[in-house]
Amino acid sequence: MKFILGTKGKMTTVYTEEGRAYAATVIDATPNVVIQIKTAEKEGYNAVQLGAIEKKESRVNKPQIGHAKGKAFAHFKEVRQFDGTLPAGVELSAEVTVSAFAEGDQVEVSAITKGRGFQGVVKRHGFHGGPRSHGQKHSERSPGSIGGSGGRAGGRVAKGMKMAGRMGGERVTVRGLKVLQVLPETNEIVISGAVPGRRGTLVEIKGIVHKQ
Repeated sequence: MKFILGTKGKMTTVYTEEGRAYAATVIDATPNVVIQIKTAEKEGYNAVQLGAIEKKESRVNKPQIGHAKGKAFAHFKEVRQFDGTLPAGVELSAEVTVSAFAEGDQVEVSAITKGRGFQGVVKRHGFHGGPRSHGQKHSERSPGSIGGSGGRAGGRVAKGMKMAGRMGGERVTVRGLKVLQVLPETNEIVISGAVPGRRGTLVEIKGIVHKQ
């Protein structure tokens, strides 16, 4: 299993030797540090905790210091856990770099999407809205009937009804993306397609293991 934490950067276009153009996202992934290893014998499952993006020692709280048992690798802004089979050679305080990945690897990327505030049904759910003619005056982007009295829901709004509401700010995982380039000299990894979030958003990159 391959994994690393990084921050979303710019989007670009990558051209292959065959002349194919890929829309791609550049991820800045400075070296992560293994701060805890969990095993099936001790915790009941296998997992690795990574720390990324160093911060000042004065800003590290006591629970973080205690969790890392006072070691220097407690000074990280972001900590995430990856469950699954442990890669060979992983040990406490070891560094995880972009070199763990190779061009052509299939990965899944998880991040928090952009917050878009309170939105209507047209933007939030893709409703087409009402007709623009035949006496319709203010219903171009209205949701239409939501059930009402005596309908299929028995005089109430059915649970799960698609309506206006807060949009974005949710954790989203995009699977089946491809590693196009690995740049160890700049700690960058270039991934095909779009990645959730804005620039600077923390992203979790995890290699996809195909079952035989």
